[in-house]
Amino acid sequence: MAALQLSGFDWQMQANKSAHHTDKYYSNELITRRGQSFILRISFNRPLASGERLTFTASTGPNPSESARTKAVIPVTTGPSGGSWSAVLSSNNDGTVVVSISSPANAPIGRYTLSIQIASQNGSTSTTLGTWVQLFNPWLEADGVFMMNNAEREEYVEEDAGIIYVGSTNRINMVGWNFGQYEEDILNISLMILDRSLNFRRDPVTDVARRNDPKYIGRVLSGMVNGNDDNGVLSGNWSGDYTGGKDPRNWNGSVEILKEWKKNRFQPVRFGQCWVFAGTLNTVLRCLGIPARVITNFNSAHDTDRNLTIDVYYDALGNPLDRGSDSIWNFHVWNEAWFVRTDLNSQYNGWQVLDATPQERSQGVFQCGPASVVAVRQGDVNLDFDMPFVFSEVNADQITWIINSDNSKKQTSSKTSSVGKFISTKAVGSNSRMDVTDKYKYAEGSKEEREVFRKALQNLKPSSSAFGSTAAGAENPEERTPSISGKFKVNGVLEVGKEVNLSLQLKNLSEDLKTVSVNMTAWTIVYNGTLVHEVWKDSITASLDPQEEMEYPLKLTYAQYENFLTADNMIRITAVCQVTDEAEVVVERDVILDNPSITLELLDQARVKTPVNVRVLFANPLDEPVNNCVLTVEGSGLMRGNLKIKVPSLRPKERSNFKFEITPLRSGTKQLLIDFSCSKFPAIKAFLSVDVTE
Repeated sequence: MAALQLSGFDWQMQANKSAHHTDKYYSNELITRRGQSFILRISFNRPLASGERLTFTASTGPNPSESARTKAVIPVTTGPSGGSWSAVLSSNNDGTVVVSISSPANAPIGRYTLSIQIASQNGSTSTTLGTWVQLFNPWLEADGVFMMNNAEREEYVEEDAGIIYVGSTNRINMVGWNFGQYEEDILNISLMILDRSLNFRRDPVTDVARRNDPKYIGRVLSGMVNGNDDNGVLSGNWSGDYTGGKDPRNWNGSVEILKEWKKNRFQPVRFGQCWVFAGTLNTVLRCLGIPARVITNFNSAHDTDRNLTIDVYYDALGNPLDRGSDSIWNFHVWNEAWFVRTDLNSQYNGWQVLDATPQERSQGVFQCGPASVVAVRQGDVNLDFDMPFVFSEVNADQITWIINSDNSKKQTSSKTSSVGKFISTKAVGSNSRMDVTDKYKYAEGSKEEREVFRKALQNLKPSSSAFGSTAAGAENPEERTPSISGKFKVNGVLEVGKEVNLSLQLKNLSEDLKTVSVNMTAWTIVYNGTLVHEVWKDSITASLDPQEEMEYPLKLTYAQYENFLTADNMIRITAVCQVTDEAEVVVERDVILDNPSITLELLDQARVKTPVNVRVLFANPLDEPVNNCVLTVEGSGLMRGNLKIKVPSLRPKERSNFKFEITPLRSGTKQLLIDFSCSKFPAIKAFLSVDVTE
């Protein structure tokens, strides 16, 4: 009888990918989910004889070993074996066998090599069959990332486009984002990110063995999506000057970023800001099978000294000061990933905060999380990972100080409820905003919220009474109730190119005549509070009768701010109001100017593999021309890669109307994104939902 030899092998690609929910990936490789069986068809030169045995070996990473669970030797049997790797013979006729292979629900994810050994009386031969990729399995109850709700699983694992909220508490805006986790090479690049991490470089064998744990992978990725320690994916820049890279506002999604990182031999891509880091991390998490979503926190605190208070400084002239390292960002964006916390009590399972924006080091590396959202709400800041930092982001108290010319400082106010507002994410199955603030904290001003705050302080510093009652939200004994109040009111529209009109409203709260001297400034800023340029200042003195209110109008012309506005379109206006021998009152307002609108229209029904035209309408609102206009278009399932279109300059007040063509690749509801940039408007965004039929 001839020696038994392999004559053919088939990964059964279509059937397996469909069964494993991986058929959307643009990849020629088999992609499976752990804990679930997949079918292989193997042909031999003749039928198997009795006494001939088949054994598979599956291995991942360098120096795979059975003790590290990165290698499995799997004899072909006729019945399943529970909980470990198995290979079950499901049919055997005329030299063709069909085998069903299954891994444990906690096997490491990654690229595996599969080989087959044929053993007979004459000895044994071994043949490598190829490689396949194994991912987390949110469809499987035994997997730590299991998500029971089907609609949520569709949104947080399968959806390849989304919405990220930006702006400020009084102006919440949204931008579309192309996650594109199925796009060509994105799965490969996601695995490369793991292979380039510091952990892998220090100890590859242990690192690969730990890839069975979503908690471990999430933490590694939060450090690798920023380029601060490890030549990770993105380089952060909040200066307002993005020379030598791309203005973070111009990205439409993660695909271009990840591909550029690989193309540039793993040098960090320039530049990112928080929503860019979060969008990119979201892509990689969903790509690897970990349910994930993007979260925006408005008035987000960055507490550098772990005391749960944020100190904000002004000088007597009304200028905000870059003093101290604490800050409050207009908004900050991070991720939540869904998995069980095997290291903690099961009450902490579910959504976990991961933050890839480099803000503070954790264990020596710019990484953050996973921090359990439930633990944040309960003030359990003593648990892993980075809990005090995340707790502060949504819950710190804000203390405002005035620095006088002799460098003495004076506290003007202490607010317990200004941080952590409108915590937002895209709703499941729709483009509306879902508010998740109550998942992070009890209602501001409630008894529970202050109790949790005090508990967090106790957990951080057992002797917390030593460092000031103000931190716990109590009144400072020296602090007197101010005799005047003030606020800025916006009058008219807030649009780039137009005059900004506000008024400062002052009220005398006392029964005496008060003389108020007011110093006002306006600065263009980046959304995290970085000061770019002073564009206006003014000072007034006013006498107010008892209980009198007055309104002082102020205006900023386009000429004053046009050269200093960043793509954030943000201006911070401040007034420091001084009544003789009383604590100053600081009035502050961040205004966001709207870009001119840009409209996207589909000119026909979108069908798979049929070109369709899209029209873009834009009007230059300025009294001057706009030049260097570029339109960037992107959309997973609607086109391969992205389009860059040079658009002719626009004369003052000119309307433009231009078209481009896309050829949809897949049916379903897809997101088409555009970014329009030109000399006067660095980043105008729009997106359109496109229903593609077969």
